Amino acid sequence: MLSALPWFSNRFPLYLAPMAGVSDKIFRQLCKEYGADVLTTEFVSAEGIFRRNERTREYLDFDEIERPIGVQLFGADAEHMAEAARQVIDWVRPDFIDLNFGCPVNKVVAKNGGSALLKDCPTLATVAAAVVRAVAPLPVTAKIRIGWDAESINAPRVARILLDAGIAAITVHGRTRAQSYAGAADWEVIAEVAGSVPIPVIGNGDLASAPEVAKRRRETRIAGAMIGRAAMSAPWIFRQSKQYLATGKITTPPSLFERWDLVLRHCQLAVHDWGTEEAAIRSMRARLMAYSRAMPDAKRLREKFSHVSTLAEVERIAEENIFNSDNRTSNEQEGVALVTS
Repeated sequence: MLSALPWFSNRFPLYLAPMAGVSDKIFRQLCKEYGADVLTTEFVSAEGIFRRNERTREYLDFDEIERPIGVQLFGADAEHMAEAARQVIDWVRPDFIDLNFGCPVNKVVAKNGGSALLKDCPTLATVAAAVVRAVAPLPVTAKIRIGWDAESINAPRVARILLDAGIAAITVHGRTRAQSYAGAADWEVIAEVAGSVPIPVIGNGDLASAPEVAKRRRETRIAGAMIGRAAMSAPWIFRQSKQYLATGKITTPPSLFERWDLVLRHCQLAVHDWGTEEAAIRSMRARLMAYSRAMPDAKRLREKFSHVSTLAEVERIAEENIFNSDNRTSNEQEGVALVTS
């Protein structure tokens, strides 16, 4: 199995999680610059691809520098999922297909997609096997949650079903569908899954720092880690995690100037991609508020970011934030000098 997924050979790959509205081409490439090893597109409706919906096809766009990259599909119709996977390969030739059996969002679950299939293992098995047959020898991976709710945690059994269907690797998010993104991820269940199948298991959930990534690798048999929400505010977590895994030392995070340079570059790339500045910057508001968590005066920044519409506004906020931060640092240093003199 490892030969089909060469990024696991003598490595502990770090994945960027596929996040709807977040893991677009621009953000994926920024995370790649900061050390993400494996990328996956935002999840894509198999029905949209099957029906050749042009808007759906836009989600499949990626550049060669993003490899290895997978396209994540969701759906519950085995025939349509298989045909959609074949069309994806014809269109964009990804390095793997990933099946979403973990999304907790109501509009996906209502169509028997995502984590709904954790309650319907026969259909899950049929879908997985159909896609594996349709795209062979291209590897197929899957992402699951630990179960539908606390009373039906079945990730180890689901993992064995996926193994039998020919799935090459499994990502396990350590929450149930009922939890959505609340509460703590259960890494004991993830460890149980990793110990129950001979294929790579990627752990996902609450990986907010380099030491946390190292801790989970040390305590479980996971073959890789997937980072999601933490990367939204600090994409350099990939670089820090790699260095910590290699040396055991926590590296200094990027300077405030580097963080703002990243924010402004992300905005500029979004404007170029959209072709219209106001629409692009409005679309970036949630992303900017996520970045603000790694900035001084985060609460005030979030308020300002919720209203921005132009690059000039973002640049002005950056200048103010850097200037105020420099002033605070100078005042603190002067205070220390007065106390110690």
